[in-house]
Amino acid sequence: MSLFKLNSLSPALGSKHNKRRVGRGIGSGLGKTSGRGHKGQTSRAGGFHKVGFEGGQMPLQRRLPKRGFTSKSNKFVDEVRISELLSLNKDEIDINDLKLAGIISQIIKSVKIINTGGSTINRSLKIKGMSLTAGARASIEAAGGSVV
Repeated sequence: MSLFKLNSLSPALGSKHNKRRVGRGIGSGLGKTSGRGHKGQTSRAGGFHKVGFEGGQMPLQRRLPKRGFTSKSNKFVDEVRISELLSLNKDEIDINDLKLAGIISQIIKSVKIINTGGSTINRSLKIKGMSLTAGARASIEAAGGSVV
């Protein structure tokens, strides 16, 4: 059984390479131009161009057309199904109740309740401060609930 000692630890053979010493003569293979080639922007000290630069040619990200649109107004609006409302054990439901239950995110400011086909309401619900679709309103009121 061999014990490891801190003073005997070393990297595995072949895992470490010697640092490349450039500009140290012909024999090194990286003398004179130091592996940078002749002339041009990248051969110079400080030669840098931004990502996507194509030498003055119109870059690809500018040649391609812009597509699509993301509406910023929908960021704070969410939809909730009636089946999710029924999972709460409350008769009076508002936006804060949905946030506490984890049904909607904390940043949501307005909620619309939608009626998906399979859900039937078996108790009366009182909805506060939320908008509803016509079908959702009809099914809540048919079960004896109300919308405030």
